[in-house]
Amino acid sequence: MERLTTLDASFLYLERPDNPMHVAGVLVLEPPVGGLDAIAALVEGRLPLVPRYRQRVLEVPGHLANPVWADDPDFDVEYHVRRSAVPRPGTQAQLLDLVSRVVARPLDRGRPLWEVYLVEGLAAGRVAVITKTHPALVDGLGAVDIAQVLLDDSPDAAAPAPATWRPRRLPGAFHLVSEAVAEYVARPTVAAEAARQAITDVRATGARLTGVAGGALRAARSAVFPAPHTPLDAVSGSQRRVAVARGELDDVKRVRKAHGGTVNDVLLTVVTGALRDWLLSRGEAVLGSTSVRALVPVSVQGDEEEAPGNRVSSYLVDLPVGEPNPRVRLARLSYAMRGVSQHGRSVGADTLIALTGFAPPTLHALGARAARGLSRRMANLVVTNVPGPQVPLYAAGARMLEVFPVVPLAPGQGLSVGITSYDGHVYFGLNADRDGVGDVDVLADLVEQELAVLVETAG
Repeated sequence: MERLTTLDASFLYLERPDNPMHVAGVLVLEPPVGGLDAIAALVEGRLPLVPRYRQRVLEVPGHLANPVWADDPDFDVEYHVRRSAVPRPGTQAQLLDLVSRVVARPLDRGRPLWEVYLVEGLAAGRVAVITKTHPALVDGLGAVDIAQVLLDDSPDAAAPAPATWRPRRLPGAFHLVSEAVAEYVARPTVAAEAARQAITDVRATGARLTGVAGGALRAARSAVFPAPHTPLDAVSGSQRRVAVARGELDDVKRVRKAHGGTVNDVLLTVVTGALRDWLLSRGEAVLGSTSVRALVPVSVQGDEEEAPGNRVSSYLVDLPVGEPNPRVRLARLSYAMRGVSQHGRSVGADTLIALTGFAPPTLHALGARAARGLSRRMANLVVTNVPGPQVPLYAAGARMLEVFPVVPLAPGQGLSVGITSYDGHVYFGLNADRDGVGDVDVLADLVEQELAVLVETAG
């Protein structure tokens, strides 16, 4: 029985029924031999690799201590691995409509905090896997997301051997209370330490905002003064709309080579240009000084004893949507993000891939954790970018063709953007409040158009 950290517990306490915090992903696969049965069997066979996925959160009576992880004696893999289908002709719009409804539903707190939806009926016989994982399950790169254990680097990977699992007895209320009291007796300062840990974490987040967007003073101002008012500042409802966009990684690298900066700088520039055109399409006044503030989680190096990239820090970056010249937008964002690598010791894409293999779901969850408790006063949206491997991956022998991250909305925000690269392509997942940003599909189209414009500037 392991107790949740104060940080992990905060994700449960901050979550509201109309604002779920889970991170989702959409994997599109070739038709698998054996159909959805093969993928369902793979999920069940790989569960021993993620023991926490058979544990549930157990509250301590009277909230005397943080909740604990305990084996779920009623664990039913069929509850967590669900099957669905889209009607003919199985278009992308039909799949995204299903994804939007799945993402809007909160996870059941009385069961392990994850779900997988296996979707058939897509065009050309393809299938989709929709994953939902609560950030409380992911406390670093050592944690493993269910999507990671499903994927192999070979179509001929051996099937997992069946394993028998026997849950440990669920602790009763008396045991939970006595454990909490024993902890206080052994460590009388545990409550004060928990509070200090939360305060320290808030201070650390503020400290990480320095050194970005032109120096410590300017960053401090960004953290103190409210983010500019934009149509993204929606009072989040309970319904979502998910849209996706695609690009070629070689195109992004061509722009980087021609104009400087990093791949991440180019991708932020693409999002910035798309937001500019989207605001103009809505008839919003876009002046030269207009900006949209994004919280950009970046994987950074921790202490010497900590694994590289095991920590994700949050940085506030003002996206210059008022700048009409795409090359100037890229230059401004490159300058702003340079402070991340210099002051935050950011971890490069190659290092992350070498450390984690395919870990976009885990790192996007860490990004969501970094944005916890973020109010709309500080930022207008969250943008996460996670590099993936540039080789094909397989699930039950079926090649993964595409992968789209779906990052949760911070309270009071109408849009989040998740970006990942895989096998020579770049994939954007846009998660939006259905009422506030109902035209998110327009924004997704503008993302692809903006990338094309940048490629033209690179000759």
